Amino acid sequence: MIQLSDHLRQILETLPPRPGCYLYQDENGEIIYVGKAINLRNRVRSYFHDGPQDHKTRQLVKRIAHIDWIVVDSELEALILEMNLIKKHRPRFNIRLKDDKRYPYIKVHWADAFPKVTVTRMMVRDGSRYFGPYTSVWAVHQTLDVLRRIFPYLTCDREITGKDPRPCLYYDIKLCSGPCIGAIQQEEYRRMIDDLCNFLQGRTEPIVNRLRVEMEQAAEDLNFEKAAAIRDQINAIERVVERQRVISGEKMDSDVIAMARANGEACVQIFFIRGGKLIGREYFILEGTHEEADSEIVSEFIKQFYSEAANVPPEVLLPQEIEEARIIEQWLKSQTGGQKVELVVPREGSEQDLIQMATENALETLAALKAQWEADTNKQQQALAELQQALNLPEPPNKIECFDISNTQGTAMVASMVVFEQGTPSKKHYRHFNIQNVIGPDDFASMEEVLTRRFKRWQAAQEGQFEPGKKPDPAFAILPDLLVIDGGKGQLGRAVQVLEQFGLRDQVPVIGLAKQQEEIFVPGRSQFYYPAILKDCICSNAFGMKPIDSRLQLIANNALAREWLPCWIKFPASARHAAAGCSPISALWKPSVKQASKSLPRPPASPLNWLRK
Repeated sequence: MIQLSDHLRQILETLPPRPGCYLYQDENGEIIYVGKAINLRNRVRSYFHDGPQDHKTRQLVKRIAHIDWIVVDSELEALILEMNLIKKHRPRFNIRLKDDKRYPYIKVHWADAFPKVTVTRMMVRDGSRYFGPYTSVWAVHQTLDVLRRIFPYLTCDREITGKDPRPCLYYDIKLCSGPCIGAIQQEEYRRMIDDLCNFLQGRTEPIVNRLRVEMEQAAEDLNFEKAAAIRDQINAIERVVERQRVISGEKMDSDVIAMARANGEACVQIFFIRGGKLIGREYFILEGTHEEADSEIVSEFIKQFYSEAANVPPEVLLPQEIEEARIIEQWLKSQTGGQKVELVVPREGSEQDLIQMATENALETLAALKAQWEADTNKQQQALAELQQALNLPEPPNKIECFDISNTQGTAMVASMVVFEQGTPSKKHYRHFNIQNVIGPDDFASMEEVLTRRFKRWQAAQEGQFEPGKKPDPAFAILPDLLVIDGGKGQLGRAVQVLEQFGLRDQVPVIGLAKQQEEIFVPGRSQFYYPAILKDCICSNAFGMKPIDSRLQLIANNALAREWLPCWIKFPASARHAAAGCSPISALWKPSVKQASKSLPRPPASPLNWLRK
């Protein structure tokens, strides 16, 4: 056994030989790995035995400072507990879905008398029917747009009595069936929503057959308007269905899972086959996969995906055998209310061809994503380099901190700190401040107070002076490469005073942004006009504001603005003002294009030479 601290040695001696989960923590108390075992004592002790281990395991063992464990009664309970703990703590050494969040679902409010169809990110046991998860909320809304034209479901919140004097506009444009005015009865409406659910599950043939019977009956009754409406509905369904690829004549219901790997990332592609037709596909990126076996990655994906999935088919096709197949099948059976679920590894035939097709799609998806990531990284690096050159900074501003003050009609003064690292928002480092020592709407004094508090926390982190039991806040532990203050000379002057107070005047570059005249203020210089496009570069990139259409016209019309086009990169809208609790509309550029063009000074031949003056 390797050299261990007395604390860890004592824990290893007391581990019980029972099933359960173990949690490894580092010296800061952060959970870095969660695992399960049939025998906790044997499994945990195996990590500390002398012998060959991969690099990832060696790094994990080096960081273990404490071990917790939870005992359960069975291997199945250990599996479920492990999944919940990984979802809660997202340990860095576990395989996990990248950008893990609550994925969107289509929710059918079946418990309501007149069910609506909405998009949600949380499944609740309320009698509703759910479909998903999906990786793209945009794709979900596109799907609902198509469904609404085929099955015009209810979207408003009014109480449905069938006696309203008139319907809303959606009824007139055939996007609602009009239950509010009694145009459709409850039984017929619920049957339409049930058809929508079957459509989402890929079971379209019974729907079309029943609709054909209804169409013919309506024609026999000389109700030609209803017959024409049903005919249009049938045609719309068939147009969608004809784009679905027929996979098998056996009308199988199964999910097909395949995987591709590159540079520590793994892309899992999943095909959804219902009734023998490929009705959809999704891809998921997993991280923490370095040096992990393919079978282990597939196993972890199955557990994490189907713990969130609304529906589980009776068959899941896999590219290879997984060690936990038996216990996962047992868990999936419990997820489906007792329906048997098989994990199958096809060796030949059409099912093997499906695995190969999914693998090829995973490879293509991962290659496309990799190219996109590299392009985004290059754009960010180029933008930071151009910002460094434009502001004459000693190095690229890899960390930018932006401060803004807001109030509600002169009261409830607040401030926000928005942070960007390597040109992208670092939301975990965003911070809010309540102004404590300023009375009334005094932006100058408020900015001074906030910056003083920010750099006091940096100073405390450097000196190791923080409250017992608390760790230094990582948002304040590192100095920014560029400090951006929302305001003109007054706010900038207070910022400079604070930097001088802490001896940081020469270490932290600072600029001020003034909204009204498109001005950027730099310490030691008088009024400083930048081209409008540079203002957009700094303001939209640092503060997350989106330029409006008139700016686009200004770029096209103004040669000076066009020279600054390469340094314009996009970041999420309204980050600064959402953080400060106020609307971003007030910060958008207001003058007309003609006024803005007149306000721009005439520069020398090179804009950069002009900026350095």
